[in-house]
Amino acid sequence: MLTELSASNFKSWRSIDKMRLGQITGLFGTNSSGKTSILQLLLMLRQTVESSDRAAVLEFGGERSLTQLGSFRDVIFGHKLDAPLGLRLCWRLPSEMRIVDPSEAGRALFSGRDVCFSAEVRSSGGDKLYVQELSYDLAGNKFAMNRKDTTGAKYELHADAGDFAFKRTVGRAWDLPAPTRCYGFPDQTFAYFQNASFLGDLQLAFEELFGRLFYLGPLRDFPQRHYVWSGSEPADMGRRGERAIDAVLASRERGKYISPGSRKPKQTLEERIAHWLKELGLISSFTVKAIAKGSNLYEVRVKKSPNSSEVLITDVGFGVSQVLPVLVLCYYVPKGSTILLEQPEIHLHPSVQSGLADVLIDAARHRNLQIVLESHSEHLLRRLQRRIAEQVLQPEDVALYFCDVAQDSSALSNLRVDLFGNIANWPKDFFGDEFGEMAAMTEAAMKRKEAGGA
Repeated sequence: MLTELSASNFKSWRSIDKMRLGQITGLFGTNSSGKTSILQLLLMLRQTVESSDRAAVLEFGGERSLTQLGSFRDVIFGHKLDAPLGLRLCWRLPSEMRIVDPSEAGRALFSGRDVCFSAEVRSSGGDKLYVQELSYDLAGNKFAMNRKDTTGAKYELHADAGDFAFKRTVGRAWDLPAPTRCYGFPDQTFAYFQNASFLGDLQLAFEELFGRLFYLGPLRDFPQRHYVWSGSEPADMGRRGERAIDAVLASRERGKYISPGSRKPKQTLEERIAHWLKELGLISSFTVKAIAKGSNLYEVRVKKSPNSSEVLITDVGFGVSQVLPVLVLCYYVPKGSTILLEQPEIHLHPSVQSGLADVLIDAARHRNLQIVLESHSEHLLRRLQRRIAEQVLQPEDVALYFCDVAQDSSALSNLRVDLFGNIANWPKDFFGDEFGEMAAMTEAAMKRKEAGGA
């Protein structure tokens, strides 16, 4: 699970300093205040991990990518190509990492579950990038690789870990080449040093972290009258939720694998989705059926109420199809995953927006998911506050932020939530000036009455 994020000179952010991430992290704020950029930073790193180009320092994305960021010139703050892009991520491993001394079997050099990664990326002119330094920190022990000079791609390895030091392999006193992507040690590292093999474990932990990261964008596909399924098992829902029905069909082979709570029978993905659609007050029943036996064409049928006729999903309110990918993603991805959601409440009635918070809480608690969401919904936030007051959530489980623009860059304010769900530092006009609107309406009504209006 991600625990902390720092960045410098990324898009509208001059600096993000040690931003804590909880099991549920909410980003709220005005338009163009930098909320989405925080998600894009994580998506950029996922795309970099997945890139087939090992020499590409960062992968900014293309037409079919999760995010399209253009080039380094587009993402660097103020478009200043001489400025460094700084990244730092901390996360907690699912289980303890134990680094064994290669010279003494069974002796642990380092162990821990808390890992941090940091990198400084620079431009050497135009869009040609290089890594100035990258490092990993395991339980307070730092292992870094940095560029030796400003003219060539020569790097050196060093450690800040007590009395530990990297040992050269005899006859291999050469400089290291550039890192692999922005986060990886080159293959020569393991040949040039006798005791550096564990660096591959740290690099793998970084890749596994982003292999468990999933995303759903704010613009979702329109519902279809028919869906074609080829038998594939999608890794995620797609940027627009276009693979949601594929995921529902693929999950049938898993059977009942979702636990809705202690001492409650497990459910299939379809059953869990149907439960929440009913709980949210959207529809009464939900099923995915083949049009004919042996056909690869499927249709989604729903009932608005227990006694109503079964109809296609295209024939009910638009909100059902828009919330469906959110529900499927939460209960389809592997346990322990991190989900990034952009405006999950879009096209939903206020009461459904409130209920959506309970969906996210349920998925986080029973599937050990981490959810990072960007939202404009006051109703979703209020439900999170209420659940803290009711002790369904603990304040430390949640990290809430308000994003705004201060002078020339985005600014991040940590919303301090107490045990009763109250936000101590509620920003002015957070969701608009409700009191001001009511006062203006009352004043207008009084003026009309004084003027003899109706």
